[in-house]
Amino acid sequence: MQSSIVGTTMPVLEFVLEPNESVISEAGELSWMTSAIQMTTHTQLGGGGGIFGAIKRVAGGGTLFMTEYRAAGARGELAFATKLPGHIVPVEVSPGHEYMIHRHGFLCATPQIQVGVGFQQSLGAGIFGGDGFLLQRLSGMGTAWLELSGELVVKDLQPGETLRVHPGHVGAFQSGVSFQITTVPGIKNIIFGGDGLFLAALTGPGRIWLQTLPISKLAHKLMEYMPRPSGDAAKGGVVGGIVGSILEGMK
Repeated sequence: MQSSIVGTTMPVLEFVLEPNESVISEAGELSWMTSAIQMTTHTQLGGGGGIFGAIKRVAGGGTLFMTEYRAAGARGELAFATKLPGHIVPVEVSPGHEYMIHRHGFLCATPQIQVGVGFQQSLGAGIFGGDGFLLQRLSGMGTAWLELSGELVVKDLQPGETLRVHPGHVGAFQSGVSFQITTVPGIKNIIFGGDGLFLAALTGPGRIWLQTLPISKLAHKLMEYMPRPSGDAAKGGVVGGIVGSILEGMK
């Protein structure tokens, strides 16, 4: 198997597979492939507690289905492109060297990699709607490729060293890093600070990857340019805008 990352702003991950070699991804990630590649879509019940892990993935906005791309009888080529400007990061996974990644961070992997739910918290979703904050866990044995948006900042935390991060900027981290969600201190900071209600606290030892373009913040900015309802439908817009600003940092 040969892999290469092509491009800069919107990179593409290209594979050359020898006969019978394969890679897996969530359904719908493929960009292009040659005729020698065969697709098989199936449910993935490993890596997250069997059927219960699969149900948790769906509840958190993930999918039950994984697609295997296999070179059948001849060398084949296929590619996966990023959905946002950013970077593709390969990581080596093995027992004791697992990774936690943000909910949209899994691009593809070699067949023995398992994708499960590593962390899930509602963050007020039960009151205000939405599906809260979720991290996926990569386990098994092999190579996985992550999709992280924007620029990357890599930090190696020392034992006991803690970094507090807006949850959307958490791209990935080694499973040895301790992770918890904390609230922003101070009622004035919550109401007027504009940084959301929550921060993620990551404590070393271990490596973390921070991304500069969280999907939630990009979507929030794009909403400013979307058509807005008028008349009675616009009532409550000011209150909704305030609540939305407070809750924007949840995902």
